[in-house]
Amino acid sequence: MIKAVFLDWFNTLARFEPPREELHCQALQEFGIEASPKKIMRGLLRADRYWFDEDVKSKVAARSPQEQAKVGLRYQEILLTEAGVKVTKELFSKIAQKVQELYKGITFTLFEDVLPTIKTLKGQKFILGLLTNLNRDMAPICRQLGLEPYLDFVVTSEEAGSDKPQPPIFLAALERAKVDASEAIHVGDQYKIDVVGARGVGISPILIDRYELYPEVTDCPRICRLTELSRYL
Repeated sequence: MIKAVFLDWFNTLARFEPPREELHCQALQEFGIEASPKKIMRGLLRADRYWFDEDVKSKVAARSPQEQAKVGLRYQEILLTEAGVKVTKELFSKIAQKVQELYKGITFTLFEDVLPTIKTLKGQKFILGLLTNLNRDMAPICRQLGLEPYLDFVVTSEEAGSDKPQPPIFLAALERAKVDASEAIHVGDQYKIDVVGARGVGISPILIDRYELYPEVTDCPRICRLTELSRYL
């Protein structure tokens, strides 16, 4: 019997505001390049998947400056290639710098299906926990977005001493929820981080694939909206 639902943050509960694809389109426009926001979004998501996979291999932030730069360059290449944008190396650097400037002050907003689903789960007496690799105090963000009354706890990678997919963050969530692994599910958008990580400690994973990035995944439930979660509880 499922008693606890653990939820990832980015692209599960929240996204950036303004949307990242708009900021990248704005940066490109300043250099006379028009790009479709939809294609930019696909590029960002593909590049995110690459970055998360690299981070699982070894923490990008802990690598040498040269290695970090290499990963960052590859990230941008994937993004622009997927979006169908071709630029010179010189212009590439200028665009990347402009994007960094535009990202200053970016905030989070919840997906429309989040609060209705969270309220329903809380009403059904599920224990709700947020698990995130963000190294920041999530309390002000959750309070501002209206999540705080519904979450029983938040576990960050900083608090757990390791990132997903490593076991400590999932084990910390089980301890906070006071449930066995068989009594919990974890919902997240990254296969290697959320699905593999949760399964590694015996928690049943559910992949939320809001942008249809994982059509090949069949070894765990895959949902496109959080409202579909009810069928697995």
